[in-house]
Amino acid sequence: MKKVFFILLFFPIACFSQEIALLKYSGGGDWYANPTALPNLIKYCNANIHTRIKSKPATVVPSSPDLFSYPFLHMTGHGNVVFSDADASNLRNYLTSGGFLHIDDNFGMDQYIRKEIKKIFPNTNLVEIPANHPIFQKPYLFANGLPKIHEHDGKGPQAFGIFIENRLVLFYTFECDLGDGWEDAEVHNDPAPVREKALKMGANIMNYIFNN
Repeated sequence: MKKVFFILLFFPIACFSQEIALLKYSGGGDWYANPTALPNLIKYCNANIHTRIKSKPATVVPSSPDLFSYPFLHMTGHGNVVFSDADASNLRNYLTSGGFLHIDDNFGMDQYIRKEIKKIFPNTNLVEIPANHPIFQKPYLFANGLPKIHEHDGKGPQAFGIFIENRLVLFYTFECDLGDGWEDAEVHNDPAPVREKALKMGANIMNYIFNN
């Protein structure tokens, strides 16, 4: 039933406004980091790729049935993440039923989140997503894949994912910091071209969700 529910919920994006959500997780990590990121991304997408997303994102916890009200969940932070068994089960049901989770490592999350992803999908490994995947192709072309937004330790950006029946359902961006690029300009003092690049990649994520 949940899969049917998702199809009915997600299909009419052109007809009325939709809502996306920030995932509030346990473990002590700063799930609330980058508070201006999602509102700015929403504004950019509504203006440039003709989405009709409500301007203020919701906040939802992983175990909540409200998860199924949102076609897109965003998760970020610098530190520890812990999913309970109930969290992992609900997230798995959500993702296999048509939902999408974007995890953006804000530097420091990687060692924790990989273990928690295994709780959600114990029999499925994260795979690196190649530059020719549709999420990097439209509406904006990223010929080399995930862009680099912030430097931390000199590593290149990487995008990883979990696929269900060839559909990307979990998108993990590492050594990139897309969310920092979505924030208000004065927060990180990123040059306009860097912020534009981050917002365009965010728009590609939204386009993928609503058109695949």
